[in-house]
Formats: sequence, structure tokens, C-alpha cells
Amino acid sequence: FQSLDYDRCINDPYLEVLESMDNKKAQRYEAVKWVMVFAIGVCTGLVGLFVDFFVRLFTQLKFRVVQSSVEECTEKGCLALSLLELLGFNLTFVFLASLLVLIQPVAAGSGIPEIKCYLNGVKVPGVVRLRTVVCKALGVLFSVAGGLFVGKEGPMIHSGAVVGAGLPQFQSISLRKIQFNFPYFRSDRDKRDFVSAGAAAGVAAAFGAPIGGTLFSLEEGSSFWNQGLTWKVLFCSMAATFTLNFFRSGIQFGSWGSFQLPGLLNFGEFKCSESDKKCHLWTAVDLGFFILMGIVGGLLGATFNCLNKRLAKYRMRNVHPKPKLVRVLESLLVSLTTTVVVFVASMVLGECRQMSSTSQSGNDTLSLQGMSEDVNSSIKTFFCPNETYNDMATLFFNPQESAILQLFHQDGTFSPVTLSLFFLLYFLLSCWTYGISVPSGLFVPSLLCGAAFGRLVANLLKSYIGLDHIYSGTFALIGAAAFLGGVVRMTISLTVILIESTNEITYGLPIMITLMVAKWTGDFFNKGIYDIHVNLRGVPLLEWETEVEMDKLRASDIMEPNLTYVYPHTRIQSLVSILRTTVHHAFPVVTENRGNEREFMKGNQLISNNIKFKKSSILTRAGEQRKRSQSMKSYPSSELRNMCDEHIATEEPPEKEDLLQQMLERRYTPYPNLYPDQSPSEEWTMEERFRPLTFHGLILRSQLVTLLVRGICYSESQSSASQPRLSHAEMSEDYPRYPDIHDLDLTLLNPRMIVDVTPYMNPSPFAVSPNTHVSQVFNLFRTMGLRHLPVVNAVGEIVGIITRHNLTHEFLQARLRQHYQTI
Repeated sequence: FQSLDYDRCINDPYLEVLESMDNKKAQRYEAVKWVMVFAIGVCTGLVGLFVDFFVRLFTQLKFRVVQSSVEECTEKGCLALSLLELLGFNLTFVFLASLLVLIQPVAAGSGIPEIKCYLNGVKVPGVVRLRTVVCKALGVLFSVAGGLFVGKEGPMIHSGAVVGAGLPQFQSISLRKIQFNFPYFRSDRDKRDFVSAGAAAGVAAAFGAPIGGTLFSLEEGSSFWNQGLTWKVLFCSMAATFTLNFFRSGIQFGSWGSFQLPGLLNFGEFKCSESDKKCHLWTAVDLGFFILMGIVGGLLGATFNCLNKRLAKYRMRNVHPKPKLVRVLESLLVSLTTTVVVFVASMVLGECRQMSSTSQSGNDTLSLQGMSEDVNSSIKTFFCPNETYNDMATLFFNPQESAILQLFHQDGTFSPVTLSLFFLLYFLLSCWTYGISVPSGLFVPSLLCGAAFGRLVANLLKSYIGLDHIYSGTFALIGAAAFLGGVVRMTISLTVILIESTNEITYGLPIMITLMVAKWTGDFFNKGIYDIHVNLRGVPLLEWETEVEMDKLRASDIMEPNLTYVYPHTRIQSLVSILRTTVHHAFPVVTENRGNEREFMKGNQLISNNIKFKKSSILTRAGEQRKRSQSMKSYPSSELRNMCDEHIATEEPPEKEDLLQQMLERRYTPYPNLYPDQSPSEEWTMEERFRPLTFHGLILRSQLVTLLVRGICYSESQSSASQPRLSHAEMSEDYPRYPDIHDLDLTLLNPRMIVDVTPYMNPSPFAVSPNTHVSQVFNLFRTMGLRHLPVVNAVGEIVGIITRHNLTHEFLQARLRQHYQTI
């Protein structure tokens, strides 16, 4: 895994862009950014519309065929035929979903761990490619329609992030022939901002929660954030929500422009029956039960995560190393088991419950009537006499969203035994399903599982304790929040998402309390499900802050002192050797500190160029004072000017002898280890290997390869000023896939030519002192989105470098143990 280059490289080409930038260009750039953010939101909404339309189409087709078959076979005794029909539908859909994951393996799962890593600054290969979003959208469509216990909301977040990454680039590796000359947003910094907006738009489209989507993007990873980005992300989320709402309302209700269906998952309106005067949505007494439910939800979530982690480790050891067909077979096995369990449980374990006679009053809104009709139309009466319904079949033989609405709003009761069995079966099967090779979300299965748990608690309180005032829908909602919070451990964003989904602000306090308690309880045992899967993949994710005891360490304790560096002027053969024998993505640009530098300048033009660059780039207080003294406005004092003039008069006159003539006369050859293009020898002493190096800047691997590919160099007989110059647009033209050093044709290059890297390096990167505490290093690295952090001592010498690997929890723990051993 590689990190993203979020820090700006303030080199000469970038400064030329800044010099040419005026207010008009800056405003145009900002306007293009807003247009792109709006386009990302609209496209994410359309992706959600596509997935929802076909999931609904395939699911209705499947259940219509199977339900009519069950009703016929109930009388004829051929239920095995109905089971085969259901298996035929489900296995076909799941097989197609697995094939799509074989095409693009990163499309498996929910995609939230991968997007969380990307927003944290880690580049996961293939995670934001066009092929990924195509396989993800089609795959989740088939896996949900195939009856697996998965949701489409998690993959929507991934899909939105891919749209955000790809749309502003106007190019794709999958569509190489389609090229647009779009000069904007050619950096990881811009791309990650758009990915943040796309991920938020995915949440907004999934739940109809634009504010929750914005908070999700902020809470779940984006280490660098500002006010301008907040505005853009919220605007993108709004665009996604209302695009999806506009088309869904028009397609389903025929009333274009009415905006009745804000998201893919709609919780409906929570409202007590007008006939029940004792009913309240919740009371202060209920908060005690909500806290207990939060504790139980945290325990259940921790259990779910523990089981899923063991399953994931088993898959990594026994399934993933085998041929890819084994992954498809595993998905088909899960589908087969799920289908048989659903069918048998619905036919055998269900109880016939009395239907409630709900009558809607005339002044109810269209959305309430539609919701009531949706709840009542999804009731299943398998094997039950008139005026009764099969409660287990009603939960299992419906789309998951309909089952959630049943638990939230169905006035008729569900048997405690049915709810217990349903919760147990759903818990185990959804835990087994999450991690197989199909696109799969976890939000909806967790909500449904938790809703069953909450409804069970409400039934027990009503039946055995006699609390008639409680509203079952509220307990189902709190149960859903408790279990989902115990699994994913999200707090702020999940609270707002659930409040926006219910359209009931009075639920804010109980939802927040429940989620906090569930998170604290679950964190006592293990991490959230997404963090577990990130750790299993070995991604170096940075948390929000370090532990307190890590401040016992300094930057010098965690840095890497064994550096691979380049000189300001370096031969092509040295650069090629460095790039081909290392995997580092940035190299310090340094010069060596020697007492007799003037002697060495006479012996070699390359060394001379490097030493002259060092002398010209070192800022001294006296030199700065002389520069300022030349301005009468800055220093009007005549005494100060006279003092500076006297100081200048006593300066030694610059050496005017011809360096080339000195080289011809002296013929002085320095020691071999002083050549900048000579690699280290095993015979060197520690002092020779780690000799003092004055730090001048950082240059990236991609920049060095670009210079070599374009032939940016000069010969030893020429001045470095004769080297061709590249513009900022030319340097970033190949983004995001820069050429590889191993693809470089070396026959086109003269190995003795010299490359002047100084115009292209970053001369002012963030740097820290060796004595800086780890917490300060960590905060600087994370909040500024850095990739490399040089450690520079008091006299300007680089002594080490810190990367993301050096700040991971495991690495810091190992260094802390070493620290204790040396005390």
C-alpha cells in the first residue's frame, strides 16, 4: 500500500502557475470545482436509482413467482417444487454477483473499509476505478436480489466515492481511447476532496441523509478538512439526495417533483395510533431501557465482530489461496443455505397472528397512506386462515426494507418465539455472509437484526411487565441503532443518519445515548467491523490520535536513519540505479558537509555544481540583513545602513578564477567516497556511511521518472542553465499513473549526463526536530495529510525520515517496548 501525496509540492513549475494566477482564474477554478461537485452528486443519485430500480424489479419478479407457487403447492403438496424455484432464482443471481467480483476482486464486500483507508491517505489498488464501480453496482444488484442477507447501502458509499474520484479526471484506464483535455484537478489533493464528496453523496443517497453523509465523510477518515470542503460536500450530498428523490418519486408514484422518497432506505413516519391515548413515542422512563438495550447491543455487536473476524481469518488461510472458483462455490453454498433456511423457517416455524384493523383517517398525507399500504401489502398469509398472517414468512419472504418497516410500523404483534428465532438465524447467516466474494453491505442486515431485538424487548415489556404506554416502533428503532452501533462503532454520523431517516428530531437524545453506550460497551472487547477488516488487510491506517504513553518517544526513536538520497546535480546512471534498486517514493535532496570544499570544487564539475548550490541556498542572518538593508522603507535608520555597508566592505571578494581552468591545472582527484554518484560500499565505516548531509528538499519518485522519460538533463561540459524546463502541466500530465522506471528505455539515455533536480524538488516540506514528541509528529502528519516527514537537526542536517509506517500502532508499540528495555 502506498500513501497519497496530499501535501503540495511548492517547486518552480508550481510557482510559475501561482505567478500566472489572478483573481479571475482563481474564481473560474473554484466555479469548475462547484460544477464538478454537483455533477458527482447527480451521478451518484443516478447510480442509486439504477441499483434500486433493478433490485425492486428482480425481487418483485422472484417473490411473485414463488408466492404463487407456494399458494398452489400448499393444496397440491408440492412445496419442494417451490423451494427449487426459489433456489433457481437465488443461485443464478448470486452466481452472477460472484462472477463480477472475479473480474474486479476489490468490488467484494461493502467497500467502506477501502474508502475509509483512501480518505485516511492510503492508496488501495483499484479501489476507485471505473471497472470497480460497474462491478460493484451490478454485483450488489444481483446479491440483494439473490436473497443474501446483505444491503445495498454500503456499496452505494463505495460507488459514490468512485464517481467522485473518476468524474473530475475525464479519463479512465478502462476507456483509454476516450481522452479529454481537462487540465484541472491533476493531484491527489483534489482527488481526495472529491472522493470525500462522493462518499458523502453515497450515504445521502442511501439514507436520504445529506447532513449525515457529510458527517460520515468527516468522521470516518478525512484527515484534512476545511470549511470550504464542508460546504462542497454538503452541496454534493444534497444534489445526490434530491436527484434520487426526484426520479424515485416520479417512477413509483407518477408525481414528478413531489419528492416523497428521500433515500433507498426509508423508515417511514413514527406516529402513535389516534385511538390509543396512553401511547407516547418515548418517555423519560424509557431511557433506562434504552441504555440497557445499548449495552446488550454493544455485546451483540462485539460477538458479531469476533465471529466475523474468525471467519475472515479462516477464509484468508483456506479459501483465498485456492483457485478463484472456490470463492464462487462458497458464495453459492451461502446462498443455498440461506434460501433453505428462509423457506423452511417460513413454512414450519411461523405462527399465525391476528391482523390489526388499521384505518387511515381522511386527512392523512399521501406518504402516510402509501406507507400503510406498503406495510399491509407485504403481509404473508402462508398456511394461515383468514384474518391472520404468518409472522415468520412476513419477515423472511419480503425485501429487507419491507421487513424493517413491518417491525417499525406493524401494529399487529410478532410472537416472541418468532422474533427470537428470526434474530438468531439472521444474526448467524448475516455474519457468515459478510466477507464472501460478492458486493455486500452491512447496514440493512444490522438494522433488521437490531429491529427484531428491539421489537422483542417491547413485546416482553408489554406482555410480562405490563408497560402498556410504550410504542413498539420506538423500541424497534432503538434496538436497530444499538445493534448497528455495536457492529460499526460510528457515533456522530450514525446518530444524524438515523434522525434524518426517521424525520423525527425527538429521537435525537435516545438514539445518541444508545449509540454511545453501544460503542463504549463494544470497544471494551474489540474494534468496529470496518477497522477489523482494515487491520486484517494490513493497511497502515492512522487513528485520530496516539495513546498518552507514546509521548515517551521522540521523533529520533521512530524515524528511519538509513536514507536513500540524491544530490542536487546527479548523473543519470545514479538516478536509474537508485530508482531500480529501491521502492521508496520520495528522496531527500542533500549535499555533504566538508571542511575543504573549495579544494574539491576544483577537482570535479559535478561536485562543484552541488557545492555551489549548497552555498547559494543556505540562508544566513548576515545575508538576510544585507538584503533587507537595501530597502530604505524597511530600514530607514542611517546608522543601520552604515553598519551594513561597513560589513559588506569587509566581506572577502568572490573568487573570480575560472573553475574549468583550475580543474585543468590542479587535476585533483578526491577520495572515491566523495563522488555523489558512487553507491555506498560495504567496507565503509559507520561515519562514512552516515556522514553529515545538509537537507535541501524532497523529490518524488514520479518526478524523477518523469524527468528521465522526457530527457531533462545537461552534459558535464555545459552549464545547468542549459537543461530544458518542464511546466507544471507537463509534470502532472501522466497523473495518476506515472511511468515506471522499469519501462524506461535506457538506450535513449546517456548515463554520464547530469540531471539538475532542484527546480522540481519541494524545497520547503514540513520537517520536525529529532526531539519532537511523537504526539506532535502524529498530529502534524495526520492533520496535514503528509506522506514523508524529514527529521532535521539544529544545524540543518537530515538525520532520518518518518513515513506512515513509522506511525502505525504496531510500530509505535514495538518502539515503546524497546524504549522500556533501554531504561
